[in-house]
Amino acid sequence: MPTPFSEQFPVSPPASESAAPSPRVAVVGGGISGLAAAHRLVELDPKVSLTLYERAARLGGVLSTIHEGGFQVEQSADNFITTVPWGTDLCRRIGLSDELIGTNPAHRQTFVVRRGRMYKLPDGFLMMAPTRMWPLAVTPILSPLGKLRAGLEFFIPPRRDEGDESMAAFVRRRLGREVFERLVEPLVSAVYAADMEKLSVQATLPQFREMELEHGSLIRAMRRRMASMPRGRTGDTGARYSMFVTPRHGLSSLIDALAARLPAGAVRLNTAVWRIARGDDGRWTVWSGNADAPAAESFDAVILATPSHVAARLLEPVEPALARDLASIEHSGTAIVSVGYARRQVVHPLDGMGVVVPAIENSPMLACSFSSQKYAHRAPEGHVLLRVFAGGARRPDLAVMDDDQLRPLILAELDRLVGIRGDPVYASIARWPGTMPQYHVGHRCLVARIEAAAARLGHFALAGNAFHGVGIPHCIHSGEQAAEHVLRARSVVGA
Repeated sequence: MPTPFSEQFPVSPPASESAAPSPRVAVVGGGISGLAAAHRLVELDPKVSLTLYERAARLGGVLSTIHEGGFQVEQSADNFITTVPWGTDLCRRIGLSDELIGTNPAHRQTFVVRRGRMYKLPDGFLMMAPTRMWPLAVTPILSPLGKLRAGLEFFIPPRRDEGDESMAAFVRRRLGREVFERLVEPLVSAVYAADMEKLSVQATLPQFREMELEHGSLIRAMRRRMASMPRGRTGDTGARYSMFVTPRHGLSSLIDALAARLPAGAVRLNTAVWRIARGDDGRWTVWSGNADAPAAESFDAVILATPSHVAARLLEPVEPALARDLASIEHSGTAIVSVGYARRQVVHPLDGMGVVVPAIENSPMLACSFSSQKYAHRAPEGHVLLRVFAGGARRPDLAVMDDDQLRPLILAELDRLVGIRGDPVYASIARWPGTMPQYHVGHRCLVARIEAAAARLGHFALAGNAFHGVGIPHCIHSGEQAAEHVLRARSVVGA
């Protein structure tokens, strides 16, 4: 008869009751969500006994900054939005506020590709709705019929039922096929790397559905919004670049600042967690390490801040139905090709933050960020840094394509769009397979079911980008909420 699992790898015993031990909490996953959870735990209760497991050799997950040849290159996200407070608030609490810088005001506009050429996104067009009609009426991106159909949105009655809807269906219904294909699809794809026929409006941009219900029309809602703004203020365009910030020394400095505030010895790098179990007493056992050095430890609470498919694997023996729901969240992957040039090598003035590419252009690019135009310090004097995004749900093959095939494909497309003379003086490729969760229609109901099941486990929480938002602030908020939940469950902080 085989030896029981718990006897093969004995659990470290808890401290004696007389010692009044501090609560022991395990955080699995050292990306921004896990780090935010870990930091919040020790911030709320400095006596907490924390262990953070990270299977990689460094913290930060997809957030990573490299400095090479005078270029500062973000390997994934390169800034975060300030319209929600969780990113800036965390930076304030860890002493990083003074390091945050905004985008270059001289270049706060976006380009869109039409038939191989770049055109300025109409002023005041916010993701899927115009704040002003004249720029939409004169843009060369849309045909006369496309513009007429967009204008009819004002008179189309709202859909009153409560059901979810795909991004594609919503925008085609409100603004027409051409606005969807030429404007909304490339803007939203650049954020979510998703299939617009499946992407949920309610889970991604619910404010536009709320506008439809409240005002009967997106155009009407935007007009009222603009009328209520202070005189002299105008709406931002496209990605609302004035609302984004980044740490001067790169997003890795945020990771480093968080790690520095954790207790000595709390972080375990190169340590994979391969099983968790919940005992009848409500305590959790975490098995980690590898076959050569297995370890099992007992904790009062566990936070899983891993990709949802990893959480599903760990929870399958604990709560199979919850595991199945977590595993059902699909993910896409991207490749980011970063290239640096001497300024004289690029023909286009690069008088914007970047360019998005519609799917109907059949381009290998999802988008290109003019990284050093957004933040001038990212390239040496007289040089520019461009970051090209490829893959996603649109072209999953590109996310895994060999460097020797992907690089020339992307460089040829860059040359076609902005005009390149010669080879780059700097080049690197970052790959993030299976890291972008897909918020398909019905996602909010799925997440509600997941969270209800997780709450029933007790002394347990989930965190990460698979639930309520993919941006850095939402990941931070997810981790902090998980920390607060498990501490409340242990009666360490007030409700």
